[in-house]
Amino acid sequence: QVQLVESGGGLVQAGGSLRLSCSASTRTFSNYAMGWFRQGPGKEREFVAAISWNGDRIYYADFVRGRFTISRDNAKNTVYLQMNNLKPEDTAIYYCAAGPFSRVRVLDYDYWGQGTQVTVSS
Repeated sequence: QVQLVESGGGLVQAGGSLRLSCSASTRTFSNYAMGWFRQGPGKEREFVAAISWNGDRIYYADFVRGRFTISRDNAKNTVYLQMNNLKPEDTAIYYCAAGPFSRVRVLDYDYWGQGTQVTVSS
């Protein structure tokens, strides 16, 4: 069982930055690919970014490429999402997830955090 806890969300003005963190309570964190997803008001959960177990494969959704950066520190059991140049449409609850492969579908991930709210004001 893997427990994931996100942090770092908040309220920011358009053009600002936030850094999300996701801490995993497992001794086998480096066995898992990690992903970030988000769910905006009235929308389905959507893929944001994913990183393989050792960081050699990274994927981004088109709408965040060039603005967001995913990274991980296996020694700290933590995955990060650096978000720059935030836009009002980035407003959502952001979730981290763990799974066997760095894929883009919700169903590819086995474990999920509770989410952290990101609100971007115009």
